[in-house]
Amino acid sequence: MDLRALRYFVAVAEERNIGRAADRLRMTQPPLSRAMHRLEADLGATLLDRTAGGVELTRVGRILYDDALALLEYADRLEARVRSAAGRTTLTVGSLADTAELVGGRIVPAFREHHPNVSVHVHETDLGDPSAGLRAGLVDVALTRLPFEDTGLHSHVLHAEPVGLVAREDDPLLGQTSVRLADLPGRRWVQLPPDTDRVWSAYWTGPATPGAQEAPVRTIQEALQAVLWNGMSALAPLDQLLPAGLVTIPVTDRPPSRLVLAWPEADPPPLVRSFVRIAAATFHRKDTHST
Repeated sequence: MDLRALRYFVAVAEERNIGRAADRLRMTQPPLSRAMHRLEADLGATLLDRTAGGVELTRVGRILYDDALALLEYADRLEARVRSAAGRTTLTVGSLADTAELVGGRIVPAFREHHPNVSVHVHETDLGDPSAGLRAGLVDVALTRLPFEDTGLHSHVLHAEPVGLVAREDDPLLGQTSVRLADLPGRRWVQLPPDTDRVWSAYWTGPATPGAQEAPVRTIQEALQAVLWNGMSALAPLDQLLPAGLVTIPVTDRPPSRLVLAWPEADPPPLVRSFVRIAAATFHRKDTHST
C-alpha cells in the first residue's frame, strides 16, 4: 500500500463513484478500478460496496478513510517541513475577484495553522484573467470559477452555483421566477475586456446587441454599478452579494458556474496538494455551518 493508492481511495470514498473520482483525478476509470481492487487485495479486506449507482464504504473502508486522511495530511506536512528546513518556502495563491474574502479570510488562515513556516502570498486578479494568474505563471494554485479555457490545468470542484440575471428593481422582468437569455434580445449587457478568455467571456455576457459599444468592466463592482446606474444587464452567481436596488433572477439556459481550486501540474508539489485538501475541507465546513 502506497500513498498514491491512498489518494486514489480517498477520492473514490469522497465522490462515491468511480467515474467521478476518475474525473477528479484526471485519469480514466479502468486503472482507478484496478487500483481499488489491488488495494483491497493488499489489505485482504473489502473496502467498497459496489452498487449500480456507485460505491459505498464498508465498515473497514470507513476506518481506512479516516486514517488515510490523517496519514496523507501528515505526509504532506512532513515533506513541507523537510523543505522548509532547507529554507523558508513560499506559496502564491491566485484569487479571482469574488473569491478574495474566502481565500484571505478562511482558507489561508487554515492553511497557516498546518504550515506555519510557509509564506503565503495572495495574488488577486480581475475579471479579465479567470485563471487568476495561473496562465501567466504568477501563482502556484488558484481559487477561481469555471468555465474558461482550462487546457493543461487541473482542478477540484468545490461547488456549483446557478447563475442569474442581475437587474434593477424597476426592471420589467422583476417578478418572473426565471428567464432564458435566448428570450432577451436587445438588452444592453456589460462587456469584459476584449482580450478576455473567449469561453469565460461567452459564459458571463448575454447575447450581443449589434452596434453596441459599451466600455468594458474589469471588476464585479464595476459590473454591478453599471447595472445600478446605467440600467445595463449582467450575469452573476445566485449567491453573489448585491447592493441595494439590485435583484438576481435565475437563468435557465446557462449551466451552473463551478467554484474550483486549480493548479498547473498533473502531479502538484506537496504544498499545493496540501493547500487543495485544506481549502476543500475549509470550504465544506463553511458550507455546512451556513445551512
